[in-house]
Amino acid sequence: MVRVMNEPRQPPQFAPTREDIERLALSALSRLPDPFRDHLAHVVLFVEDFADAQVLKDMEIDDPFGLTGLYSGRPVGDAAQTGDLPPTIHLFRRPLLDEWVETGVPLDMLITHVVVHEIGHHFGLSDLDMHVLEDMVTL
Repeated sequence: MVRVMNEPRQPPQFAPTREDIERLALSALSRLPDPFRDHLAHVVLFVEDFADAQVLKDMEIDDPFGLTGLYSGRPVGDAAQTGDLPPTIHLFRRPLLDEWVETGVPLDMLITHVVVHEIGHHFGLSDLDMHVLEDMVTL
């Protein structure tokens, strides 16, 4: 016999969607200082479940969970060439969610960390500069 409980049920919880990840990434980008935000108008943000097989192969990454984000494009200040695609930031949802669960780092902080790292490539920043920038945008 099934017993009916009169306790309130918690609403179902689902893994964050691509849209949720995008919202967190856009929030992180909005907190960048003006001199950085001014150079992001043409950067395209993509959120995908995983990097495609060719990207993983090119980067010599065997595990699709091993890549959480990727910047593609020329750094600011490099002259554009005919046929260049716009610079892009790719965030990979499933590896991000796995890292979130494994590390316990709040998801918004993890997304901010990855976004700042990828933006750092756009600006040609050193790892130290990326950390300083991340500290500026962390809530």
